[in-house]
Amino acid sequence: MPKNDFLTPKAIANRIKAKGLQKLRWYCQMCQKQCRDENGFKCHCMSESHQRQMQIFGQNPHRVVEGYSEEFENGFLDLMRRSHRFSRIAATVVYNEYIHDRHHVHMNSTEWATLTEFIKYLGRTGKCKVDETPKGWFITYIDRDSETMFKEKMKNKRLRADMVDEERQEREIQKQIEKAELLLTGKAGDGEGNGIEEGAVEPPDGVKIGFQLGSKGNNGVKDKGESSSSRLVFEEVEEEREGKNSRSKGSNGNVGRVGKSALEELMREEENVKEKKNRKDYWLYEGIIVKVMSKSLAEKGYYKQKGVVRKVIDKYVGEIEMLESKHRLRIDQVELETVIPQVGGLVKIVNGAYRGSNARLFGVDTDNFCAKVQIEKGIYDGRVLKAVEYEDICKLA
Repeated sequence: MPKNDFLTPKAIANRIKAKGLQKLRWYCQMCQKQCRDENGFKCHCMSESHQRQMQIFGQNPHRVVEGYSEEFENGFLDLMRRSHRFSRIAATVVYNEYIHDRHHVHMNSTEWATLTEFIKYLGRTGKCKVDETPKGWFITYIDRDSETMFKEKMKNKRLRADMVDEERQEREIQKQIEKAELLLTGKAGDGEGNGIEEGAVEPPDGVKIGFQLGSKGNNGVKDKGESSSSRLVFEEVEEEREGKNSRSKGSNGNVGRVGKSALEELMREEENVKEKKNRKDYWLYEGIIVKVMSKSLAEKGYYKQKGVVRKVIDKYVGEIEMLESKHRLRIDQVELETVIPQVGGLVKIVNGAYRGSNARLFGVDTDNFCAKVQIEKGIYDGRVLKAVEYEDICKLA
């Protein structure tokens, strides 16, 4: 019987049938031929070309299966890297996208009999993060590219260098404060009977602090410029200042007030430097609890619901795992809001001078929308911060 021409209805029907995906069991990977039914597959297996390919396969079957398995795995992971690099997605969805190309390497030619076995293999080898849920298997691609790892390594190196510089600056400022207190205490004892000239303490960074110590004849009156009190920053500084006020009455009252002004100025300068350095336009951190404020998600039930930030993408986008449904969403920080815990709970300072530190909530000022916290661990351990804005702290999971 002659073969159908290219434009005959029979030839067109055959091409339409062969266009889509066919059953996997009727596909021959060695010959790369898809049969439409069992009879066609049987005829193909009896053909001479198939017999020659099977002879090649029989010479080294293990090597052929390993080659197809490696090709299947590389194609699957390449699709994950291109399309679902930062998302958690169902394994069946990725597999359906992969087999959409009818010339892909079929799973019946690999060492894995089912998709579940292949997904478990990816989890064991650390190439993907695998989760089994009532809705099926979910996978998350683990990015181990050399370029990405190099960038992450350089980023961690810069962060460590910044922390070392900050610690060094903190130690120098602390030494500067101790020198000022020692000089103030020594000169206060010498200045009871006679006048003391102006002195200066010069720290390693070149900042000078001047002291004008007067005699008993001043009667405790200080200059007009010194009459303005500075805003209290730390609670321990306030207590220290009150103790000095009680000791500075009488003959050396001017000495105590001048020392207070110098320390206040030093603390205020330190606070301003850290505030300018650490105040950013992004505030997301992994492990904090946030509230979804996107009204576009109200129909799906996520509006004003809380979730945990599991991953921060490009500084401004968070991958949020909802606390109730355990669903994961990608939301920009402009559609998120910080959460304030109960008094005594742990918070993360997400912005400002002490950005990145963990602290404990001591109190809340609802009128001024601020809170009082105490830093835990790190170089600022035990420091109490007053009047921290709500937007700068967030509850820890």
